[in-house]
Amino acid sequence: MSTPRKFFATLGTIVDVFGSAAAAASAVEGGRQPKAKHLRTLGIDADAFRSIGKL
Repeated sequence: MSTPRKFFATLGTIVDVFGSAAAAASAVEGGRQPKAKHLRTLGIDADAFRSIGKL
């Protein structure tokens, strides 16, 4: 892979992570369950996330 291609692939990954973080944070703030694909992108197990109760 060439250097420009690696750069854009990395940039795309960073954008995906920040987008998923924003979507997950928005869902939690709204009292909703974040979508599994966003949690997966962030490295969070969706089943484990669902088991978290309110403190």
